[in-house]
Amino acid sequence: MSRPLASPLPWLAALLAVYLLAPLLAGVQALAATHWSGVDYGALAHACAVSLASASAATALTALCGIPLGWLLARVPGRAMSVLGLLVQLPLALPPLASGVLLLFLLGYHGPLGRLAHGALTDSFAGIVLAETFVSAPFVIIAARSAFAAMDPAIEDVAATLGRGRLAVFLRATLPTARPALLAGLLLAWLRAFGEFGATVMVAYHPYSLPVYTYVAFGEQGLPAMLPVLLPALVLALAVMALSTLAGTRRAGRAPAPPAPRRPTRAAARTEPEPPVPGGLSFALEKHLHGFSLAVHWQSSARRLAILGPSGSGKSLTLKLIAGLERGTHARVCIGTREVSALAPEARRIGYVPQSYALFPHLDVCGQLAFPAAADPALAAHWLERLGLGALGHRRPAQLSLGQQQRVALARALVRPTDLLLLDEPFSALDAPLRATLRRELRALQNELPVVTLLVTHDPGEALLLADDLLVLADGRPLQSGPAAAVLRRPVNELAARLLGAEEVNTARSAGAHELDLGRGATLVVPGATLPAGRVGWSVPADRIWLHADGRYRGVVERRTDGPLPRALIRFGDALIGAACAADLPAGHPCRFDLDAERIQVWPLD
Repeated sequence: MSRPLASPLPWLAALLAVYLLAPLLAGVQALAATHWSGVDYGALAHACAVSLASASAATALTALCGIPLGWLLARVPGRAMSVLGLLVQLPLALPPLASGVLLLFLLGYHGPLGRLAHGALTDSFAGIVLAETFVSAPFVIIAARSAFAAMDPAIEDVAATLGRGRLAVFLRATLPTARPALLAGLLLAWLRAFGEFGATVMVAYHPYSLPVYTYVAFGEQGLPAMLPVLLPALVLALAVMALSTLAGTRRAGRAPAPPAPRRPTRAAARTEPEPPVPGGLSFALEKHLHGFSLAVHWQSSARRLAILGPSGSGKSLTLKLIAGLERGTHARVCIGTREVSALAPEARRIGYVPQSYALFPHLDVCGQLAFPAAADPALAAHWLERLGLGALGHRRPAQLSLGQQQRVALARALVRPTDLLLLDEPFSALDAPLRATLRRELRALQNELPVVTLLVTHDPGEALLLADDLLVLADGRPLQSGPAAAVLRRPVNELAARLLGAEEVNTARSAGAHELDLGRGATLVVPGATLPAGRVGWSVPADRIWLHADGRYRGVVERRTDGPLPRALIRFGDALIGAACAADLPAGHPCRFDLDAERIQVWPLD
């Protein structure tokens, strides 16, 4: 049997690596023939100093303006910004000499800025800096745009709800999150500016930068005198790259150490609940997007609320409008008796936990809890212990499990004065056992927290466990609202019932205030509110029906469905219902069963 051909990838990689290293090796071989005595070392040192200073100044200018420009290009949609993003990259495609000619039209003696500066922008240090800025800026802009576009936008949203203004959010959350890519872009920009020749020689032939001096020395003395001139450039470039790599390694290996939250005192660490926020929550929201329109009005005096709906129904958008993170066509929000509609997100006293948790990647757990404005260190220490995070204070998000990340995000939202806690599907990324555990923990916390909690979910069981009042949302419109148990038992229609977990849907006729006629002599007693008159739809979750030899109801096995959770489909009157079934019952087999009458859902059809 012949051996398979080796992958060509290592060979291709080696070929390019050898080619890139070959000129350096050829230069080493030329050391013996180098003319060391013919070099003007004073002029060479001056040229090195000019290039060091000008490249650093150009990179600083690019960072000051290019990073904000990259942020705008990533955040502001529209064709105009797309065209702008294309044009600012043009210096990368232009020959350097062409860039220099274009700059002369602007900076030269007859250019608009040249006349304004009386010719001081050419043949000067300022001219070198401007030329190097023009050719190196695209590296920073591209890096910044890519970094900000790839960043989770929820990081900025969460930072805003933690009491930080726009500038503080940008400086303390956005920039540090994008820092690795930004530093790479700045390094490339510095190296590009340091080695720039074409644009520089056109705009500022004097004073000599190192590339221009190299060109002049080559013309005067030829190739044998070039190694002494090239050595400073090689050494400086390698030194900058080495320092950048070393700094990156240190940052990656060392977690920041903000002051750890102090242990709570007896007074500061109270765990008994404070008086609830009076009045609950009310809002009236409208927002129109391309192909989608949201119009939601709801008022509740309960402290535990939930919004239930399928993906794309507008649940997360509703939370962002409440938090002030999105602007609506109309948006009125009252928390208790306090209207917050006109307030910026940082002033609304709202905690926000998004689906991704949006932990700041550059901060450890203690740093996350110290980030919010007006964060109480004693309260932070309390939540660290209460949520089982005490031993994780100096871990970064990448070192935490999803469950730990969720607890940190929750603690971070609670370490400053908060009247409303928004939870956007906080359990969606967790496996079933962990999800069940954290649901129970959150339910216990809700009894302690003196705040209104609003949970967004698509899981009816989650909504019933964690909410007293429920809003059912579909296609940007409310289907139904009210006490969670009542909404579950009496959906307004079949769509609401299916969103609330209905599976096997059947029809029947009301036979009184609390009884359904299922046909063939079968009846079903339904507790709770009076049943709608006439024809109704009804359903019971399969996991709330149990086959039992002494069961109250009689049926016939219609068929069995296999899978991870085997079910028996039972004919009950004219209805077909599903029941969890481990036994292999044949079709046509009589059976008896019980069901949880509290989970019967009934809705009007007529």
